[in-house]
Amino acid sequence: MLEKVIMAGFGGQGLLFMGKLVAQIMMDQGKHVTYFPSYGAEVRGGTANCHVIISEDEIYSPVIEAASTLVIMNGPSYVRFAPRLEPDGLLLLNTSIATEYEPIDSGTIIEIPATEEANTLGDPRVANMVMMGAYAEARNFVSIDVVLDQLAKVLAVKKPEMLTVNRAAINRGREILRENAEAGQFAVS
Repeated sequence: MLEKVIMAGFGGQGLLFMGKLVAQIMMDQGKHVTYFPSYGAEVRGGTANCHVIISEDEIYSPVIEAASTLVIMNGPSYVRFAPRLEPDGLLLLNTSIATEYEPIDSGTIIEIPATEEANTLGDPRVANMVMMGAYAEARNFVSIDVVLDQLAKVLAVKKPEMLTVNRAAINRGREILRENAEAGQFAVS
């Protein structure tokens, strides 16, 4: 197993939180994991991204040159990171914000209207968890119960009131991914 995922968007969209959550889940599963965050000086509203590598073996560098998965929340991040997608890679794109984009030469793009779905759930801050649900469903590394249990542990410390809407967002992201699979856009593993 070797998963190299880059999550990118504007600061404040929760991508660093999402990356930490994925890293923690996979460490708890006994995998080797690196988490490498990067954000602009302006933080909220600036650029933010993180690289997460998950492997059965030791990882020698936290930097990802070619990603097996991209989770992209905005247009500028698409322009910057889409060329790094491996030929058979998966790109989950928040089409609520990245409304116009150039197609890629290889790989698969799944359109996820994450911000729109988060607004429908009543909290635009959970767009990252809509993407988390889609990512968890697409890559299927662990059961969704493991993802939800880890989310509960993390949120119990600082934001227990956010647990219900975050769970709903994860489940909605999973549904959207399955809808794309049923439409023939993607095969769920």
